[in-house]
Amino acid sequence: MELSGLYVPLVTPFTDDDRLDLDALAALATAVLDEGAAGVVSVGTTGEPATLTRAEARQVVEVCAEVCAARGRHLLVGTGTSSTATSVDLLADLHPQADAALVAVPAYTRPSQAGVVEHFRALAAAAPVPLVVYNVPYRTGLALTVDTLHRLADLPGVAGFKHTVGSIDDTTVAFLSTARSDVSVLAGDDLYAGPLIALGARGGILASANVAPRAYAELVRTWRHGPSERALAVHDALVPLTGALFAEPNPAVIKAVLAAEGRIASPRVRLPLLPATPGAASAALARQDALFASSL
Repeated sequence: MELSGLYVPLVTPFTDDDRLDLDALAALATAVLDEGAAGVVSVGTTGEPATLTRAEARQVVEVCAEVCAARGRHLLVGTGTSSTATSVDLLADLHPQADAALVAVPAYTRPSQAGVVEHFRALAAAAPVPLVVYNVPYRTGLALTVDTLHRLADLPGVAGFKHTVGSIDDTTVAFLSTARSDVSVLAGDDLYAGPLIALGARGGILASANVAPRAYAELVRTWRHGPSERALAVHDALVPLTGALFAEPNPAVIKAVLAAEGRIASPRVRLPLLPATPGAASAALARQDALFASSL
């Protein structure tokens, strides 16, 4: 499958008494798709999957699947663990309406580069849908080389990458300059989405788009298709909001903003995450107000 455009990794809304708020989730999924997203990511990092039970995760994915099906948009589902065998089992249990599975490089175990390739080879062979390799070394503890990225791209069943390395580094530049034209790379760092698309990425999986989906969809569209002056203007306008939304561990500030606006009922996150501090929430709301007051 070809992945391009904006994909929104949805938060998982909770009630104040820590139950899933599935109505709020459906409304949020509907809103981001109606405002320009090509699809959503369910139970990705921003959805706090580590704190969900298997039953809760299934409910969350089911809601997202219904919304995506109704609008003919892509559903990506976060899955996988640091165990290859367990990851294969989870993929076998993937929701039947998922279009692709977002699978992170194994964390903590720190396999060799060759081990990462064999891990994804086994997963791709067993998966019922294409895989999106989630390359996020500041969470996994393992940085992939250019050669490893190319080897992963060559695996049958790998649709592309969520590239989230925290910078525009030498590896990123080398990989994007030599990647095949049919390899889909999606920016995973909100702050670097524009520059990464300028280097050849086809879109982004951007958590900040929970808050301002129309503006981030415009960011992706203009960096891909121009005009360049508009792309840079949108990028510059979004930088302050992006920084404010990530001032504290994701998705605490995003949830605080959504709750303040009445788009979800509660800003609750689950331990070990803590709710956003009042100062961080206020700063993000001010940045969003400034964005909406601008020409965007």
